[in-house]
Amino acid sequence: MKRTAVSLAFVFLAVPALHAQGIVNPVVSGDTLTARIELAGGIGADLTIAFERAVGLTPAALGLSAVLVSPTDLGLLSRLPQVNVSIPTGFPVLLTIEPPAGGGLSFSGLAAVSLHTHNLPFAPNSPLRLFRATGGGRFEDVTETMGMGSYRVRGSSGGFSQWLIVADVRQINAVVGKKFDRLEDLLATHEAQIAPAVYSDLADHLIAARAAYDANALVAAVQEVEAFAAAVKEHSGSIPDVWRSAGDIVNVAGELRAAASTLRFSLNLQSNSGGGLL
Repeated sequence: MKRTAVSLAFVFLAVPALHAQGIVNPVVSGDTLTARIELAGGIGADLTIAFERAVGLTPAALGLSAVLVSPTDLGLLSRLPQVNVSIPTGFPVLLTIEPPAGGGLSFSGLAAVSLHTHNLPFAPNSPLRLFRATGGGRFEDVTETMGMGSYRVRGSSGGFSQWLIVADVRQINAVVGKKFDRLEDLLATHEAQIAPAVYSDLADHLIAARAAYDANALVAAVQEVEAFAAAVKEHSGSIPDVWRSAGDIVNVAGELRAAASTLRFSLNLQSNSGGGLL
């Protein structure tokens, strides 16, 4: 009887908790985790985190939590763009994905975070966007797709931290300019980790993309950004493309591809709105 009791206790402890803070019934299948966010007041969402290639993926290894926040929280608002970006009252949810350092999780390539909530409506020209912040820093727009069925949104990342759905009514040309700046800064920051010939090719694609954008040739700008992302993916591996929970390396390729993807989203958004600099 003692042996049976000890065995049952071990099994119980080995099963991951099914209800982290605000997270219900996380399930891992292959390289994908699905879960439900459930918070007070009927606020909830379906959550999907899909990896290109993951090792050690479990609910506990992801360090998931979701909490309600105040849309007037000055601490959060100070980390958003200073004007024309707000936290919607219908979904004031801060999602945190902070894998514990000793959890053994690693992945290569991209991690895509998707949310689907019935608490927010989707309409043409919706200002809703998905923002991400790293290490308590500033939130940046990482939206790469939006869809109907209430509100669906997806953004990619080469790492993790905090995520917010916000209402962003900034002018689209200002958003695109910021995303160009961010991608150029990322590339420059990691120049030493990229072979010179590859770096030169990537820089040329960004120069061409920005020149096309400045000339209001939005389709050509999108094509150059797509070529940039394809070149990064082609050289992933020689460009560091692994993230580890130990926090000892930077997923350079993943961050570059994620930044290119959200830039492409905004360029397409502007092109579909009529092509002019709004």
